[in-house]
Amino acid sequence: MSITTEAPVTRDARDLIHPTDLVAVTATVQRNNPGMQPDVAELITLEAIKFEAACAAHPRAGLRPSRVVDEGWHALILHTRVKQSLADRLGMFVHHVLEAPDAGRHDPDALTRTQNAITAAGYTPEPALWVAPTDTSIPVAASCQHSPPGPEGSCTGDCSNTGPN
Repeated sequence: MSITTEAPVTRDARDLIHPTDLVAVTATVQRNNPGMQPDVAELITLEAIKFEAACAAHPRAGLRPSRVVDEGWHALILHTRVKQSLADRLGMFVHHVLEAPDAGRHDPDALTRTQNAITAAGYTPEPALWVAPTDTSIPVAASCQHSPPGPEGSCTGDCSNTGPN
């Protein structure tokens, strides 16, 4: 699937989440990654929100978060009320389906495709967070790797959904 990357407006992911919810999800990222600076944890959280927005805008594109963004996405998933509120705003609940991690299934094109979808959804991806699973420039606890989608998605979530909320 081809995704047009021209976006008429640059949006702010902060507009999709209440400020206190952003603080709570960011705190979860920090708790899971002792020593991580608050601004890095917030950046990871915001990138996970952009990922959700791209998934909602392009539900069949086979999008994947990077290992770093996956850390923020997992934190978001733990905050079920926040995740539901985000789904309500986006008009779609983005599901995560577990699969055992396997570095051999990494699809580098998926990261590019996902960043393009984020751009097409009107957001600016943070390139430093969209690195290959072996890049440890930003150490995170997440160890999921990317894999091709099966009928239910992948370990890092292929934006499977049940349709509009």
